[in-house]
Amino acid sequence: MATASETPVLDTLAAMTVDSVERCGLAPDTFMLTRIAALAASDAPPISYVANIDPALQTGLTADQLQDVLVAIAPIVGTARVMTAAGNITKALGVAIAVADAEGQGQGQGRA
Repeated sequence: MATASETPVLDTLAAMTVDSVERCGLAPDTFMLTRIAALAASDAPPISYVANIDPALQTGLTADQLQDVLVAIAPIVGTARVMTAAGNITKALGVAIAVADAEGQGQGQGRA
């Protein structure tokens, strides 16, 4: 049996993501756009976008590119899923910004 962890679900998801990245030959930005499209197609909840938006932005993707992927998949997945995805991406971006702000404030507090 595997070693006990306080976060077994998160640990498993992280390991699956690492395996996916290592086994995939896509460029990082294409990889992340594909993941965002898959989240939209599967009607994923906001927390799923939270886990992917920051890595997507770190690859250099822009909000316009995230919108473009939703436009590209709209005829396939439908209006309702695309609108839900857009709202969930907006929520995830808000979380990412809040975390970045909190980290920035935390770093500034240590300086005098």
